[in-house]
Amino acid sequence: MTHTGDRHDEAEEALEAINKRTGRNMPQAVATGAVLVVAILICLLIRIDFFVVLIMLFMILGLWELRIDFATAGLHIPLLTLCICSSVSILATYYAPEHFITMMLCIMATILLVTLSASTRINVGTRVSVAVARKLSSADSTARLESSYNNTDQDEGIHQSRLSNVGASMFTVLYIPLLACFLVLPLTFGGHPVAHAVISIFLPALSDIGGLFFGAWFGKHKLSPRISPKKSLEGLLGSMLFSTAGAFAVFASTYGSEVWGSSWWVPILLGVMTGIIGTFGDLCASMLKRDIGIKDMGHLLRGHGGVLDRVDSILLTAPFIALVLFITSL
Repeated sequence: MTHTGDRHDEAEEALEAINKRTGRNMPQAVATGAVLVVAILICLLIRIDFFVVLIMLFMILGLWELRIDFATAGLHIPLLTLCICSSVSILATYYAPEHFITMMLCIMATILLVTLSASTRINVGTRVSVAVARKLSSADSTARLESSYNNTDQDEGIHQSRLSNVGASMFTVLYIPLLACFLVLPLTFGGHPVAHAVISIFLPALSDIGGLFFGAWFGKHKLSPRISPKKSLEGLLGSMLFSTAGAFAVFASTYGSEVWGSSWWVPILLGVMTGIIGTFGDLCASMLKRDIGIKDMGHLLRGHGGVLDRVDSILLTAPFIALVLFITSL
């Protein structure tokens, strides 16, 4: 009995060490990741339209999280306008005949409507945002000290100017709806929508996994200690290796030998590019969190720190992957 208890303690200590190295709760992260993978694959196998709707739903959840995050700094974005315009943009990009032109027109219209909404005094759900924001600010008190919006007088609330609200709202349009549309765009050309969806979603995810494990076990040379202390050059190498391996696996199961003869270099390009840009996307999200003064972008995905923490690298790599797939006609 004692021997079994010792093994149990050793297992707990090992798990705690792994969690400390990776900076997340690994059992929760693995379980949540598995559920997400299954949900995405089911949508892709049943009908591509379901995958488009899944992207739309995730972006709405991301917008909700970002509203709370900005509220910790006293910034208010028009959530309802953003959700409606983002949904219309994503669906129109997929279903309209001229996909790219429709996407750009929808994004421009979204910027206009969101700017008008953000410049008014009407803020639907502001009280809820501020209440949750105060709770998060209290929990992330250490992070708040380094925030550009640090304000110790939390009881009176934090308020920013209308121009700041407009700036935050425009940033949100470019960060979520625009980049999400680039996840949908590759589904509309090339004749391989499932392969394009897998490349757009799972290559950045593999990049994150590679960076996580290589950084945890081999990471010695810090990539950017001030922004993200856990990011390392070894982790970047792991990100590129994992995403390159994933790209080769997708190509091997999708394209014939005639494509490999002329496009063998594309999986390498996609893997290296995804590893670098995905890591940069993680650093950008870390900079945003540090500037606002929070530790996690949200709490909807257990073990992952929120929807936006899960999709930051996916969003930032989306336009580059779409461009490579379009130029190479794959």
